[in-house]
Amino acid sequence: MISSGKDAIYSSPLAQVSDFRFDENVAEVFPDMIQRSVPGYSTIVDAIGQMAGKYMQAGAQLYDLGCSLGAVSLAASRYIQAPGCQIIGVDNSQAMIERCQRHIQAFKSDVPIQLVCDDLQNIRITNAAMVVMNFTLQFIAPPQRLDILQGIYQGLNPGGILVLSEKIRHPSEAGNELLIELHHEFKRRNGYSELEISQKRTALENVMLTDSFSQHEQRLKQAGFSDVLLWFKCFNFASLVAIK
Repeated sequence: MISSGKDAIYSSPLAQVSDFRFDENVAEVFPDMIQRSVPGYSTIVDAIGQMAGKYMQAGAQLYDLGCSLGAVSLAASRYIQAPGCQIIGVDNSQAMIERCQRHIQAFKSDVPIQLVCDDLQNIRITNAAMVVMNFTLQFIAPPQRLDILQGIYQGLNPGGILVLSEKIRHPSEAGNELLIELHHEFKRRNGYSELEISQKRTALENVMLTDSFSQHEQRLKQAGFSDVLLWFKCFNFASLVAIK
């Protein structure tokens, strides 16, 4: 895999903290950022790969929506055994797609991986046995989320699954604050300073709008999914599987 730098984007005081963007600076340090910021990330990615091994059907497609540097796509490619499958990775960040392509070239996958640089709202899901949104939906404007999930549901084959990983919000203020504090302590123990934690939180507050688990479950059921299960949770990070 291609080496990356250490995340120090918010280590110096900024006169004005801009909204978070998946730009060149973030792409350069993304592996370090995600490992030090998201508890259980490696576990989630590997388990998604295992699910790909179970659910991918011969000749079907797996869509990795918000593929970033390709961790999920590459994990899935290691586990898929069904013949004739294809992985389609989608991201609207050109910087991410370029690095993702380098990662895929460095890792010789037996499963073809096609990359598309576009907004995922423009992607029509077809012949999908599995769709993954690994910490992606939280960056989509809330009014657009149901339409996206309905499009995914319609494009999934019978028995297909959507894996949806999200930072979630607890319904009560006290409970939510506890989860936030536990997450901040996780980041402190991974070497982030109070300044970095504070400035990153400011950068995300307008672009990452979180839902509760019940909101996710209700929306997925409204989109048509017959079963929704919470398979991973640590602090305020969770991953769900929705089955068609």
